[in-house]
Amino acid sequence: MKVLGTAIAALAMVVGSAIPAQAAASDSPCSIAEGACLRLSTNEAWLVYHGSVSYGPVPVTHGKPGYETPTGTFPVLRKVRNDWSIPYNAPMPYSTYFTSDGIAFHEGSLTDPSHGCVHLSNEAAVVFFDNLLIGEQVQVVP
Repeated sequence: MKVLGTAIAALAMVVGSAIPAQAAASDSPCSIAEGACLRLSTNEAWLVYHGSVSYGPVPVTHGKPGYETPTGTFPVLRKVRNDWSIPYNAPMPYSTYFTSDGIAFHEGSLTDPSHGCVHLSNEAAVVFFDNLLIGEQVQVVP
C-alpha cells in the first residue's frame, strides 16, 4: 500500500507541475477568457484560464522602437520548442507564435528589447509553451 501511495503522490507532483499555480490576487488588464495577456506599458504577461489569472504577472521585454510588438487580439498559431530566428541569427527556445509575421513568446533577455517578440524567463517561457493551446487567444494591450 505504501508503494501505491508513493506512486500516487509522484503522479500528482508530475501532473501538478504542468499546470500553472494560481496567481496571487492579481488581475490581468485583458478581457480574454482563455490564453495569454500582455501589457506593454508595464512589461508584464499573464496566463488566463476560465476567465481568471492562472499564472503571472511575469516580467517580459518586447519590441524596441521600429520593431514594436503589435497590440490587438491574436490566436496562438503554432509552437516550436527549439526554434531559430534566421533574420536575427538567434535561438528562440519555447516559441509560441501568435502572429503570421513571426511574433512569439519565447525565452529571451529580460533586459534587452526584441525585434517584436515577447521575451520571457526560462521558467515562464516553459509554462507559457506548456499551457497555451493552438487557437487560444493572446491579447496585447498598450
